[in-house]
Amino acid sequence: MDRLKLMFSHLSVQVLFGLWVIGWAIVIYFSAFDLLWLVPLGMASQMLNEYSLHRYVFHLPAPKSQFWFNVLYQAHYGHHDFPNNRPLCFVPIWIALPIAFISFSLAYIVLKLLGLTQPLAGASAFTLIGGVTTFLFYEWFHMSAHWKGKKTAIENYVTKLHGQHHYRDFNRWFHVSPGGEIIDRLMGTSIDREALKSQERVKYLTTMGLKPDDPRLLSARATFATKYGLQPDEVSRAAQR
Repeated sequence: MDRLKLMFSHLSVQVLFGLWVIGWAIVIYFSAFDLLWLVPLGMASQMLNEYSLHRYVFHLPAPKSQFWFNVLYQAHYGHHDFPNNRPLCFVPIWIALPIAFISFSLAYIVLKLLGLTQPLAGASAFTLIGGVTTFLFYEWFHMSAHWKGKKTAIENYVTKLHGQHHYRDFNRWFHVSPGGEIIDRLMGTSIDREALKSQERVKYLTTMGLKPDDPRLLSARATFATKYGLQPDEVSRAAQR
């Protein structure tokens, strides 16, 4: 119950859950239950989105511009910098909502071009139900991976793999949702635990290759300390890792 309360305390989860409800309302209104076969396709598509965004956007080389660095810091760099900070653990609404809109729009256009008689209901099944379901699962399992309390077997499994991404090699295991490891294996970003143990330690692990006292990091920490509840001693230790 505590985890559920924590998860739904974040705006992105609240808004996307609202879209999930709207998606079901549209499907029911149009009696388009025959289009629910699009739900698992939408879930699979979102798992690809999850991997691609994490690997190719959130792990972009650090921009020289402080503005763009700050954007990526809020999107993901900050989560690696302070992996147990709860606000930084969740996807910001300014990322989640545009992606949902783009996915919905593309699904609608493609389904309309394919001649589907109810493209609105189809896009709702694909994105608002399928895609958002996967997004909510992602948020749950990602939050659980950083939760210190009791977990289910599948949550422990996800925690183990995600922990390797944070604390062994940030260029491995980009998935979080259960089953997403298939994508990592296909894309060559998986690694077994024994190989990881023998691998040379990744330098500047928690700052994704940047020196802990990089001026951009120092500036971002100072800028967002209040917003994310970072204590002065936390910020100070982060610069000395």
